[in-house]
Amino acid sequence: MSDDTIRLAAVGRIVRRRGRLLVLLALVGALFGYGAGLLFPPRYTTSASVLLPGAWQERELLTQAEIATSSVVVDRAADALGWSGVGGDELRDRVSAGATDGNIIRVSGTADTPERAQRLADQMVRQFVAFNARIGADDGPEPAARPEELRQLVVRTHRRITELADNADPGRGVESVQTRTELAKLRTALQDAVKKLEQTDSAADRSNMVVMGPAARPTGETPPTRAQFIVGGALLFLVLAIVGHLAAARTGGRPRSATEIAEALGSTPLGTVGVPVDRASGRPGGGTPRARARARRLLGLDVRWDTPVLRTSGDEAGMRIRYRRVCGRLRDRLPTTRRLLVVVPEDDGIARRAAERLVAESESDPRTASAASPVLRVVAVGATQPVVPDRDGDESGALVVLSAGDRTAGELAGIAEACADAGRDLVGVVLAEPVRTRPTRSAGRPPAAATPVVAVEDNALEGAR
Repeated sequence: MSDDTIRLAAVGRIVRRRGRLLVLLALVGALFGYGAGLLFPPRYTTSASVLLPGAWQERELLTQAEIATSSVVVDRAADALGWSGVGGDELRDRVSAGATDGNIIRVSGTADTPERAQRLADQMVRQFVAFNARIGADDGPEPAARPEELRQLVVRTHRRITELADNADPGRGVESVQTRTELAKLRTALQDAVKKLEQTDSAADRSNMVVMGPAARPTGETPPTRAQFIVGGALLFLVLAIVGHLAAARTGGRPRSATEIAEALGSTPLGTVGVPVDRASGRPGGGTPRARARARRLLGLDVRWDTPVLRTSGDEAGMRIRYRRVCGRLRDRLPTTRRLLVVVPEDDGIARRAAERLVAESESDPRTASAASPVLRVVAVGATQPVVPDRDGDESGALVVLSAGDRTAGELAGIAEACADAGRDLVGVVLAEPVRTRPTRSAGRPPAAATPVVAVEDNALEGAR
């Protein structure tokens, strides 16, 4: 792939050409998620609500929520439940509380079974209400008597004001002024008493918390469930596989065009030839061990996903013209008859088939009798550590045939260095591409006598079978 922005078309091509591999990796991810789910037991969560009557500020509600999950309330709930091996420290991680609209404190509890979760939430609410009631009782009986005293004070004050108003001198003397001043003070005291009475009534109402029914028994597990672990593992492996394909394609640095490949080899491109492949699958045959080829074909690894869609060639006659044009360019570069070594990577089945047909077309070309034509001999070399045979007599040049996008720049440089170490000059590069044939007219086949002669070293043949 180039450095252009990755489009959805690239992801779609990965899904189409690596579908079986992606399905296999998704199954592996599902098994991984299932194993991870076994490490986390199922959990169930439920909640119970407590209504706080009266007027409450937001800060006060948050304080009550903190009290509901305080260590005192949790420890008392743990003692009341009496679960073996479960103390207040463990329960503190399983409970939570929050203030909602309408002066409601919602207390939640989480346990390994629905029954335990229900009991935990109910017990937490019960201990929370009891703790608040005990805080109110600790103030003693005096606060409970204050509302009645204030009411009596209000009644006496009203009576006193009435008496003074009746006995006051209606004149404007000093005594009348003092009387009116006293009445004003009494009215102020009366207003303060009324305010204190209202505050006391509100505080009394606050102490009467209401539990809004028992907690509901949970019917489903708390996320993440085991099914979510399985689905998450499958999606994780699927995404990692797609990202890995894209990253490998962007960092692989594989030349694709004939010009880029020729520059990496330090030679000249002579042309591009087509190799017919199966129309349904687009896979050329041969070139790899049978068991390995079967596994690669099963997983869809025998065809690169980042290669362009196979184009349809004209017909057999058109493909033959391409091969003969390459042979003609080769004769133009070699005016005298010379023996050339056709170098192909041993794991490149398309390049091998193109090289064999190039040899056949060179021998069957009718212009061979009137023009000096080089004699071609095919040899397969390793991709990682290529070894090219040394010069033998007048066999000095080398022609490289390979597929586009299969070799990195380093591997191409290694092939060029192997040819240089063997004393062979690179006369050109031929690019082989898989195509789909469209038979429109009968095309003459090469004569039977023009069977390509492939001379490959023993170790190269063993690696190519």
